[in-house]
Amino acid sequence: MSPSASGKLVVVGTGLIGGSFALALKGAGKVDSVVGVGRGRDNLDQALRLGVADRTYTRDEDWTAELGDAALVLLATPVGEMPALFAAIAPHLGSGTVVSDAGSTKRDVVAAARAALGSAFSRFVPAHPIAGSERSGAAAASATLFRGRQVVLTPLPETDPAAVERVRASWTQCGAIVTLLTAERHDALLSAVSHLPHLLAFALIGELASRPDAADYWRVAGNGLRDFTRLAGSHPHMWRDICIANAARLRADLAAYRRELERIDAMLARGDGTALSALFQRAGAARAALLSGRRGGGDVE
Repeated sequence: MSPSASGKLVVVGTGLIGGSFALALKGAGKVDSVVGVGRGRDNLDQALRLGVADRTYTRDEDWTAELGDAALVLLATPVGEMPALFAAIAPHLGSGTVVSDAGSTKRDVVAAARAALGSAFSRFVPAHPIAGSERSGAAAASATLFRGRQVVLTPLPETDPAAVERVRASWTQCGAIVTLLTAERHDALLSAVSHLPHLLAFALIGELASRPDAADYWRVAGNGLRDFTRLAGSHPHMWRDICIANAARLRADLAAYRRELERIDAMLARGDGTALSALFQRAGAARAALLSGRRGGGDVE
């Protein structure tokens, strides 16, 4: 099994992530052809026009016939769709075909792959590119999206090392920085730094919008609200699936955040400006350290 990832790439989900992966590998000359699979014909036609894919199929067409001689299959869909997709591809995979995904949670995806892929499970390499934006669809895809960004692989003990190397090489060829974690550690870390911030943004916008005088709030809202709640513009169905998949860890992080809010509430109740100032200074210093030492910057999705 060569690590070059040359040959045919099949991408299920030709949006921002899947489309950018295809464009980057095509631009690097690392794939011979790209097959795009998706739900809507309009987006697939756009993927063809933009050069994201060379052939496209909707999911109700016979796209699984393309899997037998594919070098690599990337599932770039919401994580809630993964179980059905693993079941659909399993009977059609070639003996050398490597399968990966781009899901934002890993334990649920690994469990779904283990249940469906049979002997091909050893050639499944779970992955999460930590890059994204609120934009979606083939029109949002960019060959440069992953340059300097983090991609986390979470292989299992039984994963074929050659399959891991093929997926690692593919992401490196996209310009990404690849690291390895366990699925459990990945989900714990991403809950705190990605899933929780999205949930907070959705919650704040939802609460403000529910007020009868919401229009007055929007009228005076400045960049602070826009910056803090930018994540609330993210794909609702995708984030529903992520939050449900990582619910136990996310609830623990919500509880920790709630305790911090209660501590701040107590400071406000007693008018403790000294404590508030110390909190704000620590938080500002921590954020500055984060930004100055960050590798692979960009949105965490």
